[in-house]
Amino acid sequence: MTGELIDRVRNRLAGSGAPLTSSAVATAVREDAGGLVGDADVLDRVRVVQREFLGAGVLEPLLRDPAVTDVLVTAPDEVWVDRGDGLRRAPEEFPDEDAVRRLAQRLALATGRRLDDAQPWVDAWLPRAVGAVRLHAVLPPVSEGTCLSLRVLRPAVHDIDALRRKGAFDEPTAALLRSIVAARLAFLVVGGAGVGKTTMLAAMLGEVPSTERIVCVEEAGELHPAHPHVVRLLTRPPNVEGVGEIQVRDLVRQALRMRPDRLVVGEVRGAEVCELLAALNTGHDGGGGTLHANSPQEVPARMEALAALGGLPRAALHSQLAAAVQVVLHVQRTPGARRLAAIGVLRRSGDLVEVQTAWSVHSGWGPGGEALANLLSERGGALPC
Repeated sequence: MTGELIDRVRNRLAGSGAPLTSSAVATAVREDAGGLVGDADVLDRVRVVQREFLGAGVLEPLLRDPAVTDVLVTAPDEVWVDRGDGLRRAPEEFPDEDAVRRLAQRLALATGRRLDDAQPWVDAWLPRAVGAVRLHAVLPPVSEGTCLSLRVLRPAVHDIDALRRKGAFDEPTAALLRSIVAARLAFLVVGGAGVGKTTMLAAMLGEVPSTERIVCVEEAGELHPAHPHVVRLLTRPPNVEGVGEIQVRDLVRQALRMRPDRLVVGEVRGAEVCELLAALNTGHDGGGGTLHANSPQEVPARMEALAALGGLPRAALHSQLAAAVQVVLHVQRTPGARRLAAIGVLRRSGDLVEVQTAWSVHSGWGPGGEALANLLSERGGALPC
């Protein structure tokens, strides 16, 4: 009966062309329920229908959970959730495969993208009241059934002290991070997906002096550092006609004209690396960003791959990278916690650039420690005792 009611309400709302509000849903439910219906019954059915039409449906409670980072659907009765301690089966279920497909298509439509047999996948951002959700969906026959992936990106608001209290690093390391920011060393925060790279970047930016202007370029508005002067520029995907896209590299160029004291790219993932390195080599020191890399030593190779997308030759990439970025911060996720695992220093090795470990959580100071001390000394800073 509920499935038939949802179908009737869906057809009525689609035919009316009226805005999809709670009042419109309640009216449609009462009119399509048939016969005399009590207020309690209407309320129950309204909740069922609203879960079908509004928000993320049966997944909405999971997305509202502040501990949730990922929600994955692989089948109507297979919903998985990650609360920072690995994937676990969630009790939420869909009535059938069609319900999963309808939700995926509705979410895609909310982002201005299409998802159908002709375009069986979508990758887009769902704006929400707090943070944002990255949507990825795939339809059959590309997959056996509709696969839905939702990554919850919450505003990164922690400062250095908050991360220290959470066990991300100790007090001497916190002092070292503050010294890196004060010395205006350009840095990249690297690590895998979901390890807290953006949170670390926001904490570092919170240490920037209040007299400086920070301009951030992001795909989603995650960065919310504790700083009085932050300008955020957000990308925009193409609309259903495939036009109107604004890319990170477009916004990096605009950011250079906005008098930034610190230029930040929330995540370096494409050809915008060319514009970022060019910007950091034109007097915009002290900037930063995040990068997907499994270790600090993999950063040059990862940057090579991204620079190739922008037509930047290998030799030019290494030359610009050596002059633009000084420090790499490697963040890892361990069972129950996210921590700073290592600090690396970029140095030339012939015509190429390599990352030398200055400090790691396992072995303490490494061979790059002296190079880091020299970088800080050149800019009036020093390693903490």
